[in-house]
Amino acid sequence: MGRFVVRVLINGLAIWVASWLLPGLTIAPAKVVGGDIVGTGATADTINTVLAYLFIGLIFGVVNALVKPIVKLLSLPVTILTLGLFTVIINAAMLWLTAWASSYTPIQFSIDDFFWTAILAALIISIVSMVAGSLTRTR
Repeated sequence: MGRFVVRVLINGLAIWVASWLLPGLTIAPAKVVGGDIVGTGATADTINTVLAYLFIGLIFGVVNALVKPIVKLLSLPVTILTLGLFTVIINAAMLWLTAWASSYTPIQFSIDDFFWTAILAALIISIVSMVAGSLTRTR
């Protein structure tokens, strides 16, 4: 259970870094906490934003755990033919699927363009996840 929570935190961090670097990747947080939180020094907007990234990280983790193995198996010939470069396209498709799944939740995660934004976001998320996973020894 602890590894799962760490993976969700890493996914949230990686999506935050990608949305910080790429203007076409946006998250519109829902209002979960209202008003200023007394005694914490944090505003409600900050807490809502952090919860939004964690929620999108959770959806991204579920999509990667359930859908990605099936897609990787079905696309194995293309992945072999492209010497593994098709894995970037699969990661971008999982990010796109996460954006689609989040459209049914109060927290909206949107990607404006598949080719540039989603593929670059997939690369950034993979690099950040790899570095953070090696630092926390969850990979």
